[in-house]
Amino acid sequence: MRILLVEDEESIRDVVKMNLELEDFEVVAVGNGRDAIKRFEEEYYDLIILDVMLPEMDGFQICEQIRLTNMEVPIIFLTAKDGMNDKIAGLKRGADDYLTKPFHLEELLLRVNNLIRRTSKAPENTPEIYEFGGNKVNFRTFEATGNNGDFILTKKEAMLLKLLIDRKNEVVSRHQILQSVWGYDVFPSTRTIDNFILSFRKYFEVDQRNPAYFHSVRGVGYKFLG
Repeated sequence: MRILLVEDEESIRDVVKMNLELEDFEVVAVGNGRDAIKRFEEEYYDLIILDVMLPEMDGFQICEQIRLTNMEVPIIFLTAKDGMNDKIAGLKRGADDYLTKPFHLEELLLRVNNLIRRTSKAPENTPEIYEFGGNKVNFRTFEATGNNGDFILTKKEAMLLKLLIDRKNEVVSRHQILQSVWGYDVFPSTRTIDNFILSFRKYFEVDQRNPAYFHSVRGVGYKFLG
């Protein structure tokens, strides 16, 4: 079993890595958000341990970006932030568990083993399907059904669409979209995002000039009404 450990405090990172390896896990340890996303995109992991306060990209943003393409990998937040609002924020972003510092290594190991055991028994190839109106989207295969029948979304279209649906009835800022969908390395113009929204309206709206689902909020961002 492979674990991605994202922790910027070197002493904690080394101790956690060593103890996980003593439990026969293969551990890849990184210290910032950019490296975490890069390693996740390049390699397969059975579980992710994720600190919240990280350089370049915080744990909430990393978790959200991961969940746009992968809903299965278990994520444990490991953080000094112990307020209830922070826990709720982490769980809303898609985390499976939340452990505050200081923590007992034995408790962390138990939580890791429990999550891996639970998720390894989950049925495979179960598509995540979202339906709204007469439309349907499968976020695992990128297959969709809209006004003109069946078609395939691009990866970026699927990621943006999922972000908007995950934040249903909330305004998602252009900055959030750029961070979550495009990451820090490549920032398209906001016009690019506008074009994606226009495509969604073409795919899914009955009346593109009076959209029921995909709304632009002038000067702020975009909103999906489900």
